Amino acid sequence: MRDHTQLKAWQVADDVVMAIYRTTKNFPREELFGLTSQMRRTAVSVTSNIVEGAARSSRADYIRFLDIGFASARELEYQIFVSDRLGYFEGDSGLELAGLAKESCKILHGLIASLRRRS
Repeated sequence: MRDHTQLKAWQVADDVVMAIYRTTKNFPREELFGLTSQMRRTAVSVTSNIVEGAARSSRADYIRFLDIGFASARELEYQIFVSDRLGYFEGDSGLELAGLAKESCKILHGLIASLRRRS
């Protein structure tokens, strides 16, 4: 069994979750069941899929769950973009969050590519 907490991909994705929760609490009230909820669920989906994949015994299953997590990470990047265009972020928080989300995608993509090369 793999320890997901030792994976850089999980660590950065977890940082994204925390940042999403902090920043979306300042979103307009009318977004509570819209972007706020969607972004939180998407961010948690990334980390959850990394955890579930790491718990799988086969490399193919591991990669499959990482792929799902990566797709969620890219979805979150777009949701951050939309939120920024709508002016929902305070100061540079949107730019910082976008950078962290991009880093998360790169690291997760690298992990997936590395595992595929070893298959």
